Amino acid sequence: MCGRFTLTVDPGEVQEKFGNYIFPKKFAPRFNIAPTQPVLAIPNTEKFKADFFVWGLIPMWAKDPGVGNRLINARGETVAEKPSFRGSLKYKRCLVLADGFYEWKSQPGKKTKTPFYIHMKDRQPFAIAGLWDTWNSPDGASIKTCALITTGPNELMEMIHDRMPVIVHPRDYAKWLDPSPQTPDQLHPLIKPFPAEMMDAYPVSALVNKASNDKPELVVPAK
Repeated sequence: MCGRFTLTVDPGEVQEKFGNYIFPKKFAPRFNIAPTQPVLAIPNTEKFKADFFVWGLIPMWAKDPGVGNRLINARGETVAEKPSFRGSLKYKRCLVLADGFYEWKSQPGKKTKTPFYIHMKDRQPFAIAGLWDTWNSPDGASIKTCALITTGPNELMEMIHDRMPVIVHPRDYAKWLDPSPQTPDQLHPLIKPFPAEMMDAYPVSALVNKASNDKPELVVPAK
């Protein structure tokens, strides 16, 4: 699964990297984004305008918004089959912006796991394949939510964990964000591990274990 990630670069860097899309002019750096918190995402609307979505998908037909707490990740292998995700896969896809993510590695003979920070070698921001939806509450409020799609590990990640987020290659952004309905067969080639040779990872402090910790020290290599 993917349960924590970062977006620490400033808005200007994001705009430069994703020049075809419109972003908020201001947003704070985040070093420990957790489920139920806002994430910056580009939905596949015709305006291609990024916005903040709550992390945890609430399908539009859900009676209880609490379901979003359980729908933070969608497994790429079964996303087209699950009632909670298949509608969004066909109609409502998004790119979730990040510049790194965390995963925890089990250590033989130890009860505690070691957190790792995984990022691109060039330290540039990237986009995670996501699904979004809008849920209307009984009082009339609209909540935009999303989930991240995960897949099996690449050669780097398999030494840390057995899952990783689906990182979309820049050449595939337009296809993933195509506003027209897409079939699973059309999208399947994009749901795959990102090339390991373009990524790097290192252990970090256990401070990241606490979601309320959100500071630059979290991405400093552990001593």
